[in-house]
Amino acid sequence: MKKIFGWVLLFLVSTIVSFGQKTKPVFEVVPLGVYGGIDERNLSAYLVAPIGTKEYVCLDAGTIHSGIEKAIEKGTFSVPSSTVLRQYIKGYCISHAHLDHVSGLIINSPADSTKTVYAIAPAMKMMQNHYFNDQTWANFGDSGIGKPLKKYHFETLSFGKTLPISNTSMSVQAFPLSHVNPYESTAFLIKKDNNAILYLGDTGPDAVEKTTNLADLWKAIAPLIQKQELKGILIEVSFPNEQHDAFLFGHLTPKHLMKEMQVLAALTGKEALQKCKIIITHLKPPTASIQKIKQQLAAPNDLGLTFVFPEQGVRMEL
Repeated sequence: MKKIFGWVLLFLVSTIVSFGQKTKPVFEVVPLGVYGGIDERNLSAYLVAPIGTKEYVCLDAGTIHSGIEKAIEKGTFSVPSSTVLRQYIKGYCISHAHLDHVSGLIINSPADSTKTVYAIAPAMKMMQNHYFNDQTWANFGDSGIGKPLKKYHFETLSFGKTLPISNTSMSVQAFPLSHVNPYESTAFLIKKDNNAILYLGDTGPDAVEKTTNLADLWKAIAPLIQKQELKGILIEVSFPNEQHDAFLFGHLTPKHLMKEMQVLAALTGKEALQKCKIIITHLKPPTASIQKIKQQLAAPNDLGLTFVFPEQGVRMEL
């Protein structure tokens, strides 16, 4: 009897300890660009890889070379920038084709290596018709206008379908976002085994955009948050609260973000959501506006969320 009691006690203690431990990080994120405008050296681009690998996918590609150079300066990479560009970055997921999300991809394409570019059909068509078209820029893809040079494989994503990311152990699933309805942007759910991170391209709030895109996305990811499988959400906040809804142009403010987080928390529970890091992207200069956004997000909130502000070139773990 004593032996059985001892085993039961050991099980209970070990269970309590395991639940009390923080989960180990699964992904590393290297921001190559964190802002949403003006500074062409620091526009939206985030490298994501499973920890311990150099299998990076680049989520958006507003800034590439300058971001890699900044990461080298910060000690994140100890190899030449060409090695990071050509060998470490295995592919690109482009949320939409606005220049602050693709200019780095375009400009760096002559120096890049063969890899895959993933995007939904409207974004892919815009890149093919307006950028990689042998007029604005050489067609480095394997389809489209002009003479394809076949450096990039253009892979069109379908919403709800999961695809493996070439030359990595990760997969991607795309979800629709509204960036001034009816213009489509994309959220990417990046998975490694049973773990995931979520990256949202530019998006306006459902209430302003008159869609249910964010509500549908929250329903899709809520189970992952409840199981602590979603390690982080990278989501934009472009303007401070003073920006009127009529001039959001498909973006979020702190108050709109919190309204969306309330919707998500209603599905997940507050405690579960508190364990998922919320990384704020796409802050738009000037500096005064960025400071206001940070102050407004730092104010006490009913959900008890802590927001993370990435720094260009500085590695994070999720």
